[in-house]
Amino acid sequence: MNEETQNNLGPLSSLAGTWEGVAGDDTAPSDDRGVEQNKYRERMIVEPADLTQNHEQSLYGLRYHMQAWRIGESEPFHDETGYWLWDAVAKQVMKCVTIPRGVALIAGGNADPKAKHFKLTAKLGASDFGICSNPFLDREFKTVRFDFEMTFNDDGSFTYDELSTIQIKGHEGLFEHRDRNTLTRVKA
Repeated sequence: MNEETQNNLGPLSSLAGTWEGVAGDDTAPSDDRGVEQNKYRERMIVEPADLTQNHEQSLYGLRYHMQAWRIGESEPFHDETGYWLWDAVAKQVMKCVTIPRGVALIAGGNADPKAKHFKLTAKLGASDFGICSNPFLDREFKTVRFDFEMTFNDDGSFTYDELSTIQIKGHEGLFEHRDRNTLTRVKA
């Protein structure tokens, strides 16, 4: 990564590289729409993206691809691609997520350029930092809110806590689908 990009990524400046986590914890809807607990491992590859100009807005970013496998299984149960973006003027971090289940979202939040911890949110129906799903998921497993919290640890790893709040058809109340893991860089 060139020095200009490195210097302009704000709190995302240490995120480029290949990361692995081996102790993930997933609470998700089961096949019978109950609750399922999964332990998982994951791998995330993060690469610098070109500067993006939206007229007066300058976004520096990183593109990523992440896959997760239940412990003991060889086929991934989760795959996602997207972009991490930093807007230095607005002091905003954004995570643009695409999941091949037919879900896309943009989550965002404010952060200091040297922040070691930040929170991002997306809400259903929001014109900014929103969520979009395919018709089946919108009808059966409607994601109404997405919260993402990230902490860069002193040992060089990072920890995330991701909460997707879902309305499951036929169930009262909201389901909290949560994923947590700590990832360590295995390649710069």
